[in-house]
Amino acid sequence: MPSKKTEKIDSVSIIIPVYNEEKFIGPLIDSILKQDYDFNNIELIFVDGASTDKTVELINKILKTKKVTYRVLSNPKRITPISVNIGIRDAKNEIIIRLDAHSEYPFNYVSKCVYYLNKTGADNVGCLFLATSKNKVGSAIADVVSSKFGVGDSQFRINGESGYVDTVPFGTFRKSLVDKIGYFNEELIRSEDNEFNYRIIKNGGKVYMFNDIGISYYPRDTIPKIMKMGYDNGKWSIYTSYYIPGSMKLRHFVPLLFALSIIVGITIWILNISILKYMFWFELGIYLIIDLIACLERIKKGVLHIFLMFIIYPLFHISYGIGSIAGIGKIIKKMIKKQ
Repeated sequence: MPSKKTEKIDSVSIIIPVYNEEKFIGPLIDSILKQDYDFNNIELIFVDGASTDKTVELINKILKTKKVTYRVLSNPKRITPISVNIGIRDAKNEIIIRLDAHSEYPFNYVSKCVYYLNKTGADNVGCLFLATSKNKVGSAIADVVSSKFGVGDSQFRINGESGYVDTVPFGTFRKSLVDKIGYFNEELIRSEDNEFNYRIIKNGGKVYMFNDIGISYYPRDTIPKIMKMGYDNGKWSIYTSYYIPGSMKLRHFVPLLFALSIIVGITIWILNISILKYMFWFELGIYLIIDLIACLERIKKGVLHIFLMFIIYPLFHISYGIGSIAGIGKIIKKMIKKQ
């Protein structure tokens, strides 16, 4: 790490989109205030999506007595990439660090991001995404969304090695980057990070992930919530891929193929087509065996934990796939209306 005494400290603008974050805003701000970076070189920009709880009140209550520059901006449209863009336009500093309100950050997060941005010459840098939870169901969900079987080869989720990757969570980049590739796509409610990083790489840039620290984030902590998240992610992966071809990877479409195979398999079973019916059962058997193997990797956490994971994997994958099917359906409807 560079010495703060002998080298110039880069000024940074930290942008945090928020909406009804009353439950998370305290721990988030606490992790920010513990940063080892010089706060004379930090400005905090919260962009509130018209919260109806005490989010803004808590931000002001906590920070008004602290020696840190901060301000709260408004985004009545509530869409995350719009909030990020509002923050970027308002930022006074060249280095932009985007944070997520549902996460907590290690004490050296800011200094590490600035260090790797300068050291690697990458256009965007980020670190590992470490799922955590405070209840049993949430803990099982956290393990599901941190495994290769759960989310594929998404390096920042599965504790990948440091190096150049296709995407990172949130990210640290220079404000001048948006002059080159444009701002975040405001039509994308989800997958905006994937699309932004795709444009970086498409324009000859690089995205770097470092794995010596990680962000602690809280995934959905109930089965209905993780299914809804899967559905929404699946739908928006299709939208994003349709409007920006090449921006999504193969891993984003595997659940779609799985869900389609289930639908076809059930149809074959109902029609009692014998040969194909056995192929369907064979596929399900292979899936469940892999599911069990993936679950047993967490055997030390107990039988209940394994049981929950075993159920959550297929529910998450099928929800994601159904969301993708819904996304295809909406795109087809739009195409028909245009004719």
